[in-house]
Amino acid sequence: MSGTEIVDLAEAPAFFETVADRIWRKWHAPCGVTLDELRARLRENMTEQPLPKAFVAHDGASFLGTISLIASDMDEKPALTPWAAALWVEPQARGQGVAAALLARALAEGLAIGAPDVYLCAQARLAPFYLDRGWRLIETDVGPRALSVFRKACAQE
Repeated sequence: MSGTEIVDLAEAPAFFETVADRIWRKWHAPCGVTLDELRARLRENMTEQPLPKAFVAHDGASFLGTISLIASDMDEKPALTPWAAALWVEPQARGQGVAAALLARALAEGLAIGAPDVYLCAQARLAPFYLDRGWRLIETDVGPRALSVFRKACAQE
């Protein structure tokens, strides 16, 4: 991770198409969302508003991963906000701390906008990954995909 930087996608627009591709393939294509629809949503991340925001981990011109901070990621939990979402790390960059750094950036951005906590949802099989990084499991088996919901304080507790 020595040369890794994590920046706002608006500061690194050269990675826009890569971020769009990864998010679309992993989470949106299976649900019938088109790549153009996903691109339109992702463009919202490149404005001056506090949410949504997308962040990119890169080492020079090499894309390593992405995460977004959005207002809501689960229709079943509208009162919880903001959410770390669409965490993706390229296969060759996994196991090198990129995911932890992206999660830390999402928490820092949550703190910057005055949020006491950040939430995320994930498949139950990923619970150990988030628990090992200090996220607290607050609910399981949520929604039609039976996701687990986690919370982490933006500031150190």
